[in-house]
Amino acid sequence: MTQPFEALGPDFSDPVEPADFPKTILRYRNDRAAKTVGLDGLSDAEWLSHFGRFEPLPGNMPRPLAIRYHGHQFRSYNPQIGDGRGFLFAQLRDDQGRLLDLGTKGSGQTPYSRFGDGRLTLKGGVREVLATEMLEASGVPTSKTFSLIETGEQLSRNDEPSPTRSSVMVRLQHSHVRFGAFQRLAYLKEEDNLVTLLNHVRDVYHPDIPPSEPASLAPALLTRIAQRTANMVASWMAAGFVHGVMNTDNMNVTGDTFDFGPYRFLPTSDPKFTAAYFDEYGLYAFGRQPSAAIWNLQQLGGAFAMVASVEDLTEALQAFEPAYQTALCDHCFAQLGLTPSELSADLSFLEKLFSWMTDTQIPWDQFFFDWFGGKDSTDRAQQSPVSDFYTRDNFAPVRSEILSRTPDAPERLTHAYFQRRTPETVLIDEIEHLWTAIADDDDWSLFHAKLDGIRQKREAMSS
Repeated sequence: MTQPFEALGPDFSDPVEPADFPKTILRYRNDRAAKTVGLDGLSDAEWLSHFGRFEPLPGNMPRPLAIRYHGHQFRSYNPQIGDGRGFLFAQLRDDQGRLLDLGTKGSGQTPYSRFGDGRLTLKGGVREVLATEMLEASGVPTSKTFSLIETGEQLSRNDEPSPTRSSVMVRLQHSHVRFGAFQRLAYLKEEDNLVTLLNHVRDVYHPDIPPSEPASLAPALLTRIAQRTANMVASWMAAGFVHGVMNTDNMNVTGDTFDFGPYRFLPTSDPKFTAAYFDEYGLYAFGRQPSAAIWNLQQLGGAFAMVASVEDLTEALQAFEPAYQTALCDHCFAQLGLTPSELSADLSFLEKLFSWMTDTQIPWDQFFFDWFGGKDSTDRAQQSPVSDFYTRDNFAPVRSEILSRTPDAPERLTHAYFQRRTPETVLIDEIEHLWTAIADDDDWSLFHAKLDGIRQKREAMSS
């Protein structure tokens, strides 16, 4: 059966062959995600066949497709990129009727690999599993790491000890249509193909937007994409997540977090905190993520200007700020287990809260854990390892605000997760520690313990 992206034709992607790996050792399979698309019944042998050797799924795409796109990388336009170490493997309907993609990372060279080997280090795969699991547990719209398979190759990398073990990863997400796919078509002046992709995105991902001529459809889609992007970035800010590489080719039309590299979760509040060692000027620092998203949306709007007026597209971009403010309150209050109230009052409280967190350098995750449920967690907060922060005079205004708010589903506090003294975290030192156990002794126990802790958080937050 021809899948929707495949039906776009050869102007949008290239058929490729997956790498032939010497080994396929299953390290992680996400049966929770697999169940949503009807693949949880696969045996391990079948799983390895499909996601390690990439034998086509029955009735799905006969060959993988490397998607064509360009993009701004650290705000420098690059027309030489595309799917260089990944491809679209399959498209499946989930239990909500949505079309989802199975895409890869580390699956071999493609026409867009340039000088790269098309591979993924095992450490990189482990890091992505941990990130996507924690993001999901924190209420962030994100891709799901579907599969991680060790491949038996030894890779050389400049930024970590080499040779190092290799892997191939499969992710499940709503769309792999990146901003850069539209940028490429505008760069090549392929107006007909740009209109085709606009209609594809509307039909498949935003069908509630009425069909219309390109001059009207492009601003309508840009408005929706701006709103989805605003929600995604707001959720990062609430979760203390730093994507690290917010290039236009790493943002998609449905507002899902994906294609992050050297991400970080904040240890403490710091607007200047950067995740990527090569981000020398802090372009994608934690506090600059909203402005980086707006800049990226402007570049998408620039591509849409081939078929729509600049005035209409500029107006569409105005949707970002109100959507961001509302989503920031929603996500931050969700992290605190509190019910939002009036927007201006909520934003005033958050400004006060983040100023205090930055000034005091209280551990980010510990604070949100201690005060989850607001006034219902007063006793818990007094037992916290960092309870001395809460006895200081400068906390009094924040405390007053927290205690005046209404707890949201306070019964969640009975979950075993909230009987702990410390929250589950995915900080860089923890990742390095569990990776050392894997690298030195092939000991995966710390990795699985971390996943179990994240599972407890996810269940506690959503119960």
